Amino acid sequence: MSTTSPQAAPKTSGGQIDRDRLRDPSGIRRVMIAVMMVVGAVAGVIVTAASASTVLQLAGVPDAGALTTYGIPVITVVGQLSAAIGFGCAIFAAFFVPPQHNGHLDVGGFRAMRWAYAAMLTWLVCALLLIPLSMSNVSGHPLGETLKPDNLFLSYDKVADTRYWLWTAIFAAAAAVIARVALRWGWSFAVIALAFLSFMPPALLGHSSAGGAHDVATNSLILHIVAAAAWAGGLLVVVAYAFGDGRWRTLAVRRYSRVAFWSLIVVGVSGVFNALVRMSVEQVFTTTYGLIVLGKVGAFAVAGVIGGLHRKVTITELEGTDAPRKSLFVRFAAVEMIAFAVAFGFGAGLSRTPPPVLATADVSQMELTIGYDLDGAPTLAKILFEWRFDLIFGTAAVIAAIVYLRGVLRLRKRGDSWPVGRTAAWLLGCLALLFATSSGMGKYAPAMFSVHMMGHMMLSMLVPVLLVLGGPLTLALRAIPPAGRGNPDGPREWILLALHSKFSRVATHPLIVITIFVGSFYVLYLGGLFDVVVENHSAHLLMNLHFLVSGYLFYWLVIGIDPAPRQLNPVAKLGIVWGALPFHAFFGVALMMTSGVIAEQYYRSLQHPWAFDLASDQRTGGGIAWATGEFPLVLVMLALLIQWRRQDEKVARRFDRREERDEDAELERYNAMLRGISSEKERSGS
Repeated sequence: MSTTSPQAAPKTSGGQIDRDRLRDPSGIRRVMIAVMMVVGAVAGVIVTAASASTVLQLAGVPDAGALTTYGIPVITVVGQLSAAIGFGCAIFAAFFVPPQHNGHLDVGGFRAMRWAYAAMLTWLVCALLLIPLSMSNVSGHPLGETLKPDNLFLSYDKVADTRYWLWTAIFAAAAAVIARVALRWGWSFAVIALAFLSFMPPALLGHSSAGGAHDVATNSLILHIVAAAAWAGGLLVVVAYAFGDGRWRTLAVRRYSRVAFWSLIVVGVSGVFNALVRMSVEQVFTTTYGLIVLGKVGAFAVAGVIGGLHRKVTITELEGTDAPRKSLFVRFAAVEMIAFAVAFGFGAGLSRTPPPVLATADVSQMELTIGYDLDGAPTLAKILFEWRFDLIFGTAAVIAAIVYLRGVLRLRKRGDSWPVGRTAAWLLGCLALLFATSSGMGKYAPAMFSVHMMGHMMLSMLVPVLLVLGGPLTLALRAIPPAGRGNPDGPREWILLALHSKFSRVATHPLIVITIFVGSFYVLYLGGLFDVVVENHSAHLLMNLHFLVSGYLFYWLVIGIDPAPRQLNPVAKLGIVWGALPFHAFFGVALMMTSGVIAEQYYRSLQHPWAFDLASDQRTGGGIAWATGEFPLVLVMLALLIQWRRQDEKVARRFDRREERDEDAELERYNAMLRGISSEKERSGS
C-alpha cells in the first residue's frame, strides 16, 4: 500500500500522461450524484409520508417529530446511494479497467478509488447520523432530546438498530481509509470486501430480519442489496469515465454490461422472494406496502430496459463516436440513473412501511427465532425429502455446477479432453453442498446441535475434498482464452495474478492453514463463541462460509491437483494429514465429554414440539464429529497415494522419453563408469 499524494497519480506504462487526465469528469460526476441524491430523497420522503401515521399507530410510540420521521429516509437514501457508488467504483478499479504492468492503478482506476473514498466517507457520516435518529424513532423523543449525552449513551445498548449502524460506520471507515491511500491494484479488492460488509448490517434490519420466513427474507435481501449496488454504482462511474473520454471506455462499458445483466436477474428474482415473504399476491395491488413494491419494481424495470438497449445499441454507437459526451450511452444512462435513484428512494421508504400482516403475529417461538416451524423430530425421510432451499449456498451450488459444465463443454468443442473423474468429483461436491444447506439437514441444523454438526462435517470435510479433486482452477486456465499480447488482462490473467500474489502465499502457508482448519473447531465450540453467535442468522451464514473456505484451503494444500502458491512433496502432504488427524479426533472426544450444554439457553428458547435431551444430543454431535471426520481423511489418504503413484509414473515416462532421444546416453555413461571402476580395481590388484 502506498500513501502517495494525489499529485503523484500514476502514469501509463510508457511514462506518458493518459489522455483522460485532460478531461476530468469530476464536474459531471458531481452533477449526476447530486441529481440522484435529490430524486432519491424526494421519493423516500413521499413514500414515508404515505405510511408515517400507520407506523406510529402500530409502533405505539409518540411522534418524534418531522426531523426524525423524514430525516431517516433522506439520510438512508443518501447513505445507500453513496455506498453503492463506493462499491461500484471499487469494482470499476478492480475489473473494468486494467492496471498498469507494474501492478499500479491506471489513471481511470486511480480516480475511481478516490471517488470510492469520498462515497464511503459519506456512507460513514450517514451511518453515524442514523444512530441518534434510530434512537429518536424508537423512543418517540425528539432528536434534540436524544442527542443529549446522557440519553445517547444510556439508549445505545437498548436499541439494536444503533449497534448495526455502528458496525456499518466501522466498515465504511475502513473502506474509505484504504481507498484513500491505495495505489496498487490489489487493494481495490479490500475496498470491495469492506464495502460489501458495510451493506450487511442494514440488510439485517427492518422487516426481513424478524418474523416468519426471515431466513429467506434476509438471504434474498442480501442478494438484492449487493446486486443493486453493483448495478447502480457501477453505472455512475462507467458513465463518468466514458463522459471523460477514458482510454478504456469501450472495454469498461462492455465489462459493466455483463455485470449489469446478471445484477438485473439477481435483483428481480431476490425482490420477488423478499416481497412474497411479507405479503400475498393479492395484497400487492390492495395495500400501501404492495403499491410501493410495485413502484420500486417499475423503477428497476425501466433501468433494466434501458440496460438492455445499452447491450444492443449504445455500446456499438459509443465505439464509433469521437464525442462520447454526446453519445446515446451517456444520455440513456442519465435516465437509467434517475430510475435507480427512485428505486433506492422507494426502498428506503419501504423499510419504514409496515407490511400488510405484522411479521410477529401468530408465529411460534421457533418460527420467530429461525424463520420456520419444525413439526417433529428429524427422521431419515425428513432429512432426505423435506427441503428448504438456501438462497445463498443453494444458489451457489447450482451456479458452480453450471459454470463448471460450461467450461468442460468449451474444452470438448475445441477438441480437448477433460477427465470424467474430475467432473464427477466437482458435481458431487456441488450436490453435497446443496444437500448440506437446503435439504432436511439444512432445515434442522439451526434447531438441533447434532444435525448442525452433521452439516458442519459435510461442509468442512466432505464438500471441499470433492471440490478440490474437481480441479476448477486448472479447468478455468484451460477453458478461458488468454487476453493476448498487448491486450488488457482478462479473467485468466486475474486467476494467475491471484495464484502468484503474496496474499495467496501467506494464506496457503501450512501452519496458517492447519491452525485455521483445526483450531476453529476448538474456538467455535469449546471456546464459547458458538453460544454468542448462534442466535444470529448472519452468524450461520458466516459459519458455513468459514467451514467451506477453511476446508478448501486445507485440502487444496494436501491433495489439490490445481496449481498452488506453495508446492509440497507427497511426504510433506502426508505429514500434514497425519498431523491434523489426532487434533480432529480429540475434538470429537472432548465434545462428547463436555459436561455443560453448548448454547443451552438458545436451544431451550426454541421450545421444540418434541422431547429430546440437549446433553444427549450434544454427545451425539460429538460422536458425529469424531466418526464422520475419519471418512474424508481416508479419501485424502487414497488420493495422496494415487497422486504419488502417478507422479512416479510421470517421472518414469519423462526419463524414458529422454533416454529415447539421447539413445540411452545416460545408461552408457553409467556402464562406462562401472567399466572404469572395474579396470581400476584390476590394475590396483595386479
